[in-house]
Amino acid sequence: MNSIAIFCGSSLGTDQIFADIAKLTGETIAKQGKTLVYGGGRSGLMGLVADSALAKGGKVIGVIPQNLVDAELAHPHLTELYTVKDMHERKTKMSELADGFIALPGGPGTWEEIFEQWTWAQLGIHLKPCAFLNVEGFYDDLFKFIQLSTDKGFTKSRFTNTLIQSDSIEVILEQLERFVAPEPKWGAQEREILDKLA
Repeated sequence: MNSIAIFCGSSLGTDQIFADIAKLTGETIAKQGKTLVYGGGRSGLMGLVADSALAKGGKVIGVIPQNLVDAELAHPHLTELYTVKDMHERKTKMSELADGFIALPGGPGTWEEIFEQWTWAQLGIHLKPCAFLNVEGFYDDLFKFIQLSTDKGFTKSRFTNTLIQSDSIEVILEQLERFVAPEPKWGAQEREILDKLA
């Protein structure tokens, strides 16, 4: 696994631990010789992840929509910066560049980005792992909701069980390396069920 996409807040959040984990994430990815792929911004946790990776000599690739470049929000010192038309193109490009995806604490933009990649993995658009860096229980309630969705039959357990979560970036990176993708939705298991119902 050579490149890791990070989704995280463009704000710093209220707790120092969020900034600390963002810095540690960038440093760890760089120290392991992996490429950091992220949204290209210079503010909030996004900027900290990029800065810390760059400070350790890491390669950092940003992908940012033109309107955010126009607003002067792009990071000025990245290894490489892709400027794209819109948010949809940004997510597609990041998906192409990365071998796996990690969500740090963030708001709706962060959640939407990681959930789209997880959805694409379930549909077989790609077979790459998705993970949550669950700092100080930030995502505990979200995982309870995901489990409720599974219990109620809306999410297949094989996708829930392979969604990675930990409060340690080192553990997550290790699990990304060992990830085995489950069979995509509408694969043999679902087709067999549908055939029986026909």
